[in-house]
Amino acid sequence: MTSGSALASFEAEVTTCRACPRLVAWRETVAREKRAAFRHEEYWGRPLPGFGDPAARVLILGLAPAAHGGNRTGRIFTGDRSGDFLFAALHRTGFANQPTSVHRDDGLELRDCFITAAVRCAPPANKPLPEERERCAGWLEGELDLIATPRVIVCLGAFAWEAALRVPALADGPLPRPRPRFGHGAEWRRLLGCFHPSQQNTFTGKLTEAMLDGVLGRARERAEEPFA
Repeated sequence: MTSGSALASFEAEVTTCRACPRLVAWRETVAREKRAAFRHEEYWGRPLPGFGDPAARVLILGLAPAAHGGNRTGRIFTGDRSGDFLFAALHRTGFANQPTSVHRDDGLELRDCFITAAVRCAPPANKPLPEERERCAGWLEGELDLIATPRVIVCLGAFAWEAALRVPALADGPLPRPRPRFGHGAEWRRLLGCFHPSQQNTFTGKLTEAMLDGVLGRARERAEEPFA
């Protein structure tokens, strides 16, 4: 089991990263200017580490922090509509002790689940550049060295799926040709695809509660399967 001090040291490194000038400028501009509804809050305005159970068998990999969600609260998927949808599902499926996540110290605990992101800073228009994803890959690899390498990776969206394919510890060997394609419910080795719980998907019904619960239930089934 990784010590708490090792994780804390790693998190301190992540949160001081300034490797991507475009992302640094955007996250800090958002933190200064703020959204009117949060004008009295102090924004986090820095990169985000992952969080959850260090011994988790299920890893949830998102795209990046939301400008007024994680970039404000200091915890991935916390304080935005995507997180509201995700944490409610994690609670329904037994991975979280409560259905809401509003700030870093709200009592949320994850069970057998660790949540992180392919890119650690809020990007303009929620669209990181490929080179920003590549620079951030080292943080994901470092995180995997400190937690128990998960048996299932739930990739929230095509961007996260592609990021996972590029990490040797998650891809489990050379990629076949053609490359495994993302889709909701797609499975390849230890990867499991899921539409991202963005408002664009949840408000239109592209991703429903039942669909997300189904993916998380399948993740639990796969995590509990005996090793081949």
